[in-house]
Amino acid sequence: MFNLKQGEKLIKLARDTISSHFTDEKLNVDGNVKKDFGDKQGVFVTLTKNGELRGCIGFAEPVMVLCEGVVEAAKAAAFQDPRFSPLERDELKEIDIEVSVLSKPELIKVEKAEEYMDKIQIGRDGLVIRGDYGSGLLLPQVAPEWGWNVGEFLENTCRKAGMDSECWKDLNNKLYSFRAQIFSEEKGQIVEKK
Repeated sequence: MFNLKQGEKLIKLARDTISSHFTDEKLNVDGNVKKDFGDKQGVFVTLTKNGELRGCIGFAEPVMVLCEGVVEAAKAAAFQDPRFSPLERDELKEIDIEVSVLSKPELIKVEKAEEYMDKIQIGRDGLVIRGDYGSGLLLPQVAPEWGWNVGEFLENTCRKAGMDSECWKDLNNKLYSFRAQIFSEEKGQIVEKK
């Protein structure tokens, strides 16, 4: 778990990463940031503009150290999210940045699909579904933001994977849950979302 000061550093790292793209200055990650965030962890960077999604990319698995993950996810969210055109320089002051540091996804073990209803908690759990025809992830904050119940969360995770909305009922598709510590810019302040 990170404290709010560390959360501020993560947000600053994401913003500096995006800013450096427009200035052509080399991003300089100081030693304290590398030390504070040197463990491998999954991370997502989400960009919003006027409360609307503007980009969201990340890594569900801990494939790189956190400070590198934030840099790569911030660049990808700003310039490579296929759902949006690349961020323009003049938009930088209009976007809010959110950094979600993820726990390692763990398989949700069930014998019948209906058991998922009791094992998933809205607001606490994020979901990953993996199957032969795709995989998809939704962060824990998505379901409460949309007012979804567990069933709707499962269906939308399937859709995110490009699969049928009922694919969660097929136990050949594996469902994983994870948690996230979320730091977000809100009205010029950095807050930790609970």
